[in-house]
Amino acid sequence: MDDLHPQEPHDHRPPRADRSPTAADLTPATAHLTPAVRERLATERIAWLCTLRPDGSPHVTPVWFVFVRGTWWIGADGGSVKARNAAHDPRVSLALEGGEAPVVAEGRARIWHAPAETGSPTGSTSVFPPDVVAAFLAKYDWDVTLPHRPASGRVLFEVPVGRWLLAGTAQ
Repeated sequence: MDDLHPQEPHDHRPPRADRSPTAADLTPATAHLTPAVRERLATERIAWLCTLRPDGSPHVTPVWFVFVRGTWWIGADGGSVKARNAAHDPRVSLALEGGEAPVVAEGRARIWHAPAETGSPTGSTSVFPPDVVAAFLAKYDWDVTLPHRPASGRVLFEVPVGRWLLAGTAQ
């Protein structure tokens, strides 16, 4: 399996924006989380993404995200600082807003590229997972496949949780 074309089987049922997570949404990455944390992952609109610049310094930015199949997904412009950083070093951290019940995770970003348009510099042929595209549409009314700037293309960060640093309880 390569990072641009994951071969894992996916449940392509679109998530429903009008319901809370159920037992069917549980994965090994989420089974130990409280229902309140799973609810926040499903409904909160902003997460903070930390990537590493080539010099090792952190770059922190707010992002729209969905949490599908126990994995964080973040849409980004292909030419953004966060996309360049993650291509250089895939180690990232993500945190939900608010310090009363902190939710912080670490993982390694896999970058998915939108299908290349004629003349695109990336030459990518990957296709975004339909359930993830549907989740962004349901949560934000946003087609994550459409580029923000014509020449830059669109990417998705797929960030499986490597470990939860904080999962709803301050330490």
